[in-house]
Amino acid sequence: MAEQYAVGVDFGSESGRAVVVRLSDGAALGEAVTPYVHAVMDRALPCGTPLGKEWALQHPQDYLDVFQQAVPAALASSGVHSDDVIGIGIDFTACTPMPTLADGTPLCLLSEHASNPHAWIKLWKHHAAQPQADRINAVALARGEPWLARYGGKQSSEWFFAKALQILEEDPKLYAATERFIEAADWVVWQLTGVETRSACTAGYKAIHQDGRFPDASFFAALHPDFADVVQTRMKTDLAPLGGKAGELSEQAAAWTGLNPGTAVAVANVDAHVTLPAAGVTQPGRLVAIMGTSTCHVLLGDELREVPGMCGVVPDGVVPGLYGYEAGQSGVGDIFAWFVKHGVPPEYHRQAEREGVSVHDVLEREAALQAPGEHGLVALDWLNGNRSVLVDANLSGVILGLSIGTRAPDIYRALIEATAYGTRLIIETFEASGVPVNEVVIAGGLKKNRLLMQVYADVTGRSLSILDVEQGPALGSAMHAAVAAGAYPDIFAAAERMGQVRRDAYRPDPAARATYDKLYAEYRTLHDYFGRGANDVMHRLKALRRPE
Repeated sequence: MAEQYAVGVDFGSESGRAVVVRLSDGAALGEAVTPYVHAVMDRALPCGTPLGKEWALQHPQDYLDVFQQAVPAALASSGVHSDDVIGIGIDFTACTPMPTLADGTPLCLLSEHASNPHAWIKLWKHHAAQPQADRINAVALARGEPWLARYGGKQSSEWFFAKALQILEEDPKLYAATERFIEAADWVVWQLTGVETRSACTAGYKAIHQDGRFPDASFFAALHPDFADVVQTRMKTDLAPLGGKAGELSEQAAAWTGLNPGTAVAVANVDAHVTLPAAGVTQPGRLVAIMGTSTCHVLLGDELREVPGMCGVVPDGVVPGLYGYEAGQSGVGDIFAWFVKHGVPPEYHRQAEREGVSVHDVLEREAALQAPGEHGLVALDWLNGNRSVLVDANLSGVILGLSIGTRAPDIYRALIEATAYGTRLIIETFEASGVPVNEVVIAGGLKKNRLLMQVYADVTGRSLSILDVEQGPALGSAMHAAVAAGAYPDIFAAAERMGQVRRDAYRPDPAARATYDKLYAEYRTLHDYFGRGANDVMHRLKALRRPE
């Protein structure tokens, strides 16, 4: 039998990646990356309209560029003929919703709305909807909404309805012009097929779809009278399952991608969730941490539990027949990038340039020479707020223990350690809630940082397995495309043949672990002091930053 192939496309925060995958063994034969021309718009729109604080927007053309550039480039580099490609699947950052017309035209591409920030795509890390999230939580708690516990007791400002409500309250005319409000993941599949479908995965985790339904209209009406019909008028209630076929590649999309018209297109997935089968993880108890600009922690369980501060738990949300639990950290790689850009003296940049390496490489090398605790620092990893377990975008960062002798590698290592402490707290919260964590698997671009990986092993006291491919989410999307096209009966069979993982790649050092236990106790003290109401100084400081 001739070999068959699928294309997986992973839409990240700043670029899109396409991979051509062999279905018999999961081997990646060709890949390409397309950076987004407009990147993350957090200061101004393309026309120059300034944005407020905590805004993070994107441009839909950047997504189409990925189909038009990365996919044909990956296909060309693979040497695979389009006749042998049977499916294409995509995954996306979430929640990243956008307002459109009924035919899918983004409002931001219409001249009458181009200068309106609310017409653009709100990236997952758009936090300007925090007031709306606060009210969603207060109303849900007052009404005793049963779904609230499925999201750790809080809805985030990053999620779907907070962002939609922000549009209604701040620009009711734009909201009235919005005929569809849709996840970018579902929108790009719409562009490929010409048919609007909605993924059960994105709806379950980001749009409060539980037990086959969205919240009652009375709940939305309690938030705002004009919000009562948001589901009926601007969404879809018939959702498509993961591994399902959303449609077939249209003539236009085939011309973009270099693939054949009629190629199967899989239902959209979330970048973090699609990574589990890529690592062969389809069983309970194996936590996958997808580490990039942020970190998502996804875990399978066979029982429904209430976990404080989790992002969500959805039956069949990752694989059929199991509960998919999600938690996360709003800033990880973003924190290191911020420090390199704004806090590292020029001498380190010059050294990196002389050696032909990145500043990260220089800092990692010097920080790795230190013993745990040697720098005398402890930090809180909240420079982009806290996603889990506090679910509070108004929290901010702390570095404690600075002295005249503190150097850039010291701070770099302390920030790495802070993110590791945050992951440890998430793991402990799952286990304390009755959701066991038997193994930790690391995926994402940060797995290449050896210092970071060893620190995570030492801080958590656990061996780390590594997803053994560069483009893990894209592999997972290709696997779902294989299921959608009928090459495998389900994702379990695809994961068994195509999953790629290197077990126990990093093991904890007992001496380092003992020191980190002491430092973690300090982290927990700071975490609870600043994060659980003993001192709301971070909220007060952030309030001063916002215009009245």
